[in-house]
Amino acid sequence: MQDKIKRNGPLSSAVTRRRWLGQAATVGGMGALGLGTPLFAQTGYPNRPIKLMVPWPPGQATDLAARVLAQELSKVLGQPFVIDNRAGAGGTIGTDAVAKAPPDGYTLLAASSGPVSISPLFAKTPFDVDKDLQPISMLGLSPYLLVTAPDFPAKDAKELVALVKANPGKYSFASSGTGATAHLICESFNAALGLQAVHVPYKGSIPALTDVISGQVSYCIETAGSTLPFVRNGRLRAYGVSLEKGSSVTPGIPPLAVTAGAPGFDLGAWFGMMAPAGTPRAIIDQLNGVLEKVMQSPEARKAFDGIAIEIDFRKTEDFGKYLKMISSSFGDVIRKGNIKP
Repeated sequence: MQDKIKRNGPLSSAVTRRRWLGQAATVGGMGALGLGTPLFAQTGYPNRPIKLMVPWPPGQATDLAARVLAQELSKVLGQPFVIDNRAGAGGTIGTDAVAKAPPDGYTLLAASSGPVSISPLFAKTPFDVDKDLQPISMLGLSPYLLVTAPDFPAKDAKELVALVKANPGKYSFASSGTGATAHLICESFNAALGLQAVHVPYKGSIPALTDVISGQVSYCIETAGSTLPFVRNGRLRAYGVSLEKGSSVTPGIPPLAVTAGAPGFDLGAWFGMMAPAGTPRAIIDQLNGVLEKVMQSPEARKAFDGIAIEIDFRKTEDFGKYLKMISSSFGDVIRKGNIKP
């Protein structure tokens, strides 16, 4: 999951992430909703601090979203939510720590697409998503934008598709790394439209976008958080967003499903909360109910808009179904494209 920032160059991303860390620590407007009281203290859970595991470093979008949630959940449940950043191995180290934690509701996972939906498709992970983790709630989706340098010779997505399709192997696309969500979304887009382009992987979205801006690579599909600042300052041109119905965090940018002629194209990076398998259902239901109220608030929408995550709340069972669907979709892309990490 990734963040939305408004600035003039790659180095300022770190500045905005630091600013959002500070803002996430002080978000507090939900008291007006009646969520500032520990409504569930009488049930016995929780009666001590809760660890919220973030399997990424501070400043990454999952971390920023988790900090907003931690503050608001603390208000409602009357106990501190302590962020534990345990990064490494594409998010699998922190995810595995939750999978192996006691199923008592006191260790929860700020979960996202990479370690849960994608990493297990490439290699055996130390945890089994279906057996070791329990969905609580899906909370949002990070949309992706198809972008090129401003002087790329296509005025819209359909022209870009026609140009690349007419010249197999001539054009290239960048990604933040082989097997990254951005890579798989772009591979899915290419496959849906019959495009043959050369994949150029990078170690992160900023170096990938830098070479797209300079024209060394033709195009990419990257997070709204990383691309919007460059779209706004004219250094990138946006052709469409990856969510089928468009996105509230990318106003004015049409869905690729329409603008590129790719009906049904609907992919993003999800963000949610999970627990160790075996966590009592009463605790899962309690957390699900609290999260649903929190995510309905204007304050939550404002905070998540600020990190380019569109709120898409799904209850436990619907979240589980979504996880199976997205893993199947990405699995098909990996197999058909013979993608190796």
